[in-house]
Amino acid sequence: MKIGIVTLPFNWNYGGILQTYALQSVLKKLGHEPITINRDTVVMPLKMKIFSFLRRLFLRVIFRKKVVVRTWAYKSEEKLIRQHTDRFIRENIKTTDLFASEKDFKSINQYKFDAFIVGSDQVWRPKYSPSLKNHFLGFLSANDKSLRIAYAASFGVENWEYNDQQTKRCSLYAKKFSAISVRENSAISLCKDYLGVNSTHVLDPTMLIPKEEYIELVHNDKIPSHDGKLFNYVLDSSPDIKKIIDLIASELSLKPFSSTARGSFRDLGQKHISDCVFPPITAWIRGFMDADFVVTDSFHGTAMSIVFNKPFLSIGNRKRGITRFKSLLSLFGIENRLVYEFDQTIETIIQTPIDYLTVNKKMEQMKQHSILFLQNALNS
Repeated sequence: MKIGIVTLPFNWNYGGILQTYALQSVLKKLGHEPITINRDTVVMPLKMKIFSFLRRLFLRVIFRKKVVVRTWAYKSEEKLIRQHTDRFIRENIKTTDLFASEKDFKSINQYKFDAFIVGSDQVWRPKYSPSLKNHFLGFLSANDKSLRIAYAASFGVENWEYNDQQTKRCSLYAKKFSAISVRENSAISLCKDYLGVNSTHVLDPTMLIPKEEYIELVHNDKIPSHDGKLFNYVLDSSPDIKKIIDLIASELSLKPFSSTARGSFRDLGQKHISDCVFPPITAWIRGFMDADFVVTDSFHGTAMSIVFNKPFLSIGNRKRGITRFKSLLSLFGIENRLVYEFDQTIETIIQTPIDYLTVNKKMEQMKQHSILFLQNALNS
């Protein structure tokens, strides 16, 4: 079966790229031909660019603040920043031609897909979705016979963020799906209460494939070992998080290391663009292989720590959504690995081992459940 995967646009987000790779890998093993819809990233509107530029120019000239004036990267600069992640996509993920805008979904018929799968990641969260309509397959005609499936779709939060018009429209689209699964247990209630549909709780795609498959990717890329044993993958750095990393490094006598860009273009600008380049995604995976302990505020950082059976500490990222962490960790009975700030409980957590024998049993059960969902959905 030829399957079109609709997920968030590719950028340099390791987790977003890897979940797409993993879903394709599982579908191929089930005997299907998956192709991910390749969409261009959302461009900052011109008005917003002008306002941002003038405001920052004012701060720099009048108040002598050391701020970057142009905070958005040109296409050539984005290409440089994404050079390694784009290579991984080219070599490991089958995609359509690039859709330059959301309107290009109207040309989807040329690919003759038998089914569409929406997910995973926060595809159903308004602030992250470039088009809720397209993420609910609203681009398909009313008489289109393609199977419509959602796999591990996420709202990102446990409260309802849609306005009345979005709720009404997306409810109509959702009722046309033959099978819906979600990534967080709280999303089951959201689907029922606001969209009027039933759903099933499944694993994020990154947890469906064995760690050996990830290790093979690393070896094929000839990625060397990291210099350090305390892997920190932090999306939103803060003084509290730095204190947490320093404490764990001291308590466990481990050298911290990371595998991400040194800074963002928004903060560093064109003059320091080399520091904005993201390392290969396989170097990021190698981080979990080499680590004796992981500190992360990322959902996929947490998921990969579990896949590689590493002791870890998850720092709740309220801005990006806490419910994702709670749902994942409660699934395996390890909610105690989640903290929100620097406090005295951290020392206890890092000294408490994780019972990975029990965790792995539960993960295997959820893998079977999740893959069975896909099999049944695609055979309906």
